[in-house]
Amino acid sequence: MVYGLNKQQWLAIFSTWLGWLMDGYTSIAYALVGVIISKIFFPSSIGILGLIATFGGFAVGALARPIGSLVFGNYIGDKMGRRNMLVITILGFSLLASSKSLLPSYEAVGILAPILLYVILFAEGMFAGAEYGGGTTLALESVPAERRAFIGSFVQSGFGTGYFIISLVYSLLYSIYGSSGFQQIGWRVLFATCIIPGLITLIIRKITDESPIFKEMESKREVVKIPIKNLFASSYSSVLIGLMITSGLLYINTATFSFYPSVLTLENIPGSLVGISVAIINLISLFGVWIGGFIADKIKRGRKFPMLLYSIIFVALIYPILYLGLSKSFSLATSVFSIQAFLEAMIFSTLPAFLAEQFSKKYRTTGVGFTYNGGAIAGGFAISAIFALSTSLGLLYAWFLNMIIAGIIMIIGIVLAKETYSGKQDPIME
Repeated sequence: MVYGLNKQQWLAIFSTWLGWLMDGYTSIAYALVGVIISKIFFPSSIGILGLIATFGGFAVGALARPIGSLVFGNYIGDKMGRRNMLVITILGFSLLASSKSLLPSYEAVGILAPILLYVILFAEGMFAGAEYGGGTTLALESVPAERRAFIGSFVQSGFGTGYFIISLVYSLLYSIYGSSGFQQIGWRVLFATCIIPGLITLIIRKITDESPIFKEMESKREVVKIPIKNLFASSYSSVLIGLMITSGLLYINTATFSFYPSVLTLENIPGSLVGISVAIINLISLFGVWIGGFIADKIKRGRKFPMLLYSIIFVALIYPILYLGLSKSFSLATSVFSIQAFLEAMIFSTLPAFLAEQFSKKYRTTGVGFTYNGGAIAGGFAISAIFALSTSLGLLYAWFLNMIIAGIIMIIGIVLAKETYSGKQDPIME
């Protein structure tokens, strides 16, 4: 055994990690080509509105995610099994993500082009929305409490790993096709590659066992008929406070990780270097999430304390990092955004364990999925809001204002939340 875990426990962890890798891969693929496809799916005559509408696609997907988490979590994850749900969702997720490579342009079909783009993003968002709740539940129900913060941080790092890989793929394709070739066909090839991590994840999930806690629930006939009803009847306060935390954090996440490629592009950093820059930023962030989870397990202060500590440090450094990042310098921007990404990743490190321990096993998939993905709704509007506000305040102050408000909301939510793990009783068994 490695780290005190057996083969099936690692399969559950790895299959969850791959799902989040898929999420990072597909989400950042869209972010990397956002500036390019804004001129493909929208008329060039509308100027910055095309850019705002393109990044509004994040909002479309974000609105779909909590719906998907409720539908799939309620009808499959908490009634038929975590693993069974994840096999279905990754198949739909990967097929829809890669289908964006086949979409027609505005020049070819007019207004139908952005409509089709939004339809695909919404459907993709529904399948993606089920991933967090199902994966978190499957992985963390399979491991002991004293390992949960670090294991949670590891599966959370799947998103950053996907971001790292797609950044390198983007840089490679940009180098192969060149600027004009990438704008014509390279972005389509980038989207087409989204099928690869999805198929790998599907294979791993087919050989992964169901969560032992769900198996026990089935054997004892504890599976409830309508998990969503029990969730809102018994844990509404946990949902509301959790939504404050995830809304603030995921707004920040979109305004940083998903926004970095656009910022670097608008700062006139060459396309091939943009891919290298965001790859470095995400490589550094992986160490942040792993170190954050390791520290949380070692200090044995529960889940709230480390998350609050990391959040305060992050918020205090927002302005100087943004100021230095908007320097038109590849090396300086990459350095300071890497520091910011490292700190942000530390906040994320304890979130999976924190959310999994908030909810009863009877509706955990639904509760975790809805609370996380409900928070993504606000984040879906982050980039469009920054661009819109930048027309009057300038990019620096528009970016800072959005980030600081989100950070304050997140910190208030963490302060109000109940501690989930004291080391005496394991809440995930309840």
